[in-house]
Amino acid sequence: MAVKKSSAEKRHKQSEVRRLRNKAAKSSARTSVKRFIEAVHAKDAALASEKLRALTKELDTAAGKGILSKNAVSRKKSRMAKLYNATFAAAK
Repeated sequence: MAVKKSSAEKRHKQSEVRRLRNKAAKSSARTSVKRFIEAVHAKDAALASEKLRALTKELDTAAGKGILSKNAVSRKKSRMAKLYNATFAAAK
């Protein structure tokens, strides 16, 4: 518990800034997943490969900052790689 009211106000302001920053990072990661899936459904291997790399970077950054857990990031990356490989393995 805060000793002074002013320190409680400052802590609240800091937590709000962090909450918005974390929310933006999560939203960005979800958008990357959506764009990757759209590229896969469009059967565009080059674009999907590019989006998968961008998605992986986005998720790893979020995990490194503690916004998403490392296990959740690993699971998402694995599922996206499986989707990519299942869709484009026959094309290689």
